[in-house]
Amino acid sequence: MVHAFVMVKTDVAASESLLGMIRDLDPVTEAHIVAREYDLIVELSVDEVYDVLQTTASEIQSLDGVLETKTYMSLED
Repeated sequence: MVHAFVMVKTDVAASESLLGMIRDLDPVTEAHIVAREYDLIVELSVDEVYDVLQTTASEIQSLDGVLETKTYMSLED
């Protein structure tokens, strides 16, 4: 099992509407609005590292209002 955390920067006032859409994605186990440089933190739990790339690049980054993502892979279970 691979766990990753995706930091998401959004357009102004887009965080709340994006939160629900991101939470509905299958690999997402947690998603929260946060303060500071990024607007959302998303936790993924997938079978393969490739699935992290697929979810981030094809699903999260394709949502209107997402400006930037940064992904961190967990080194422990």
